[in-house]
Amino acid sequence: YSVWALPPPEVRDRIKALMSTLRSEFGGPEFDPHITIVGAIRLTRESALSPYTARVAAVARGGFFYQCVYLLIETAPKVMEAGAHCSSHFGYETSTPYMPHLSLLYGDLTEEEKERARKRVEELDGGLIGLTFEVSSIGLFKTDTEDKSLKSWEMV
Repeated sequence: YSVWALPPPEVRDRIKALMSTLRSEFGGPEFDPHITIVGAIRLTRESALSPYTARVAAVARGGFFYQCVYLLIETAPKVMEAGAHCSSHFGYETSTPYMPHLSLLYGDLTEEEKERARKRVEELDGGLIGLTFEVSSIGLFKTDTEDKSLKSWEMV
């Protein structure tokens, strides 16, 4: 399972359009815009916040499938508190610090392809850096990280 912060409709629609263009040019599965609060939680279905502001700090690329190209979210206190709260609540422990991000593209791309996709984001929507929006809802999702098609992923 994963806990995601969901952007408001106007931001979601803007990001979805951007994601669709990236998928058409670079491939990858379709997924809903979200800021991962906690990922890969092991829960049973049976055991399965208050609003805060998120601000885009950068368009970035990562080192693995689920962080291929993303918007890096500023690590404001409320953003980090949401991650810490959910990690504590769901008993999630990790050796790496929380990095709030909103994924734009999942995929196994080369470093050159990821950089091209990152630059393409800036071409498609140059006003993303500094975009600020309220996060007033989160969702708990069943996310099997072995399923790279994402077909088994579902909101709980």
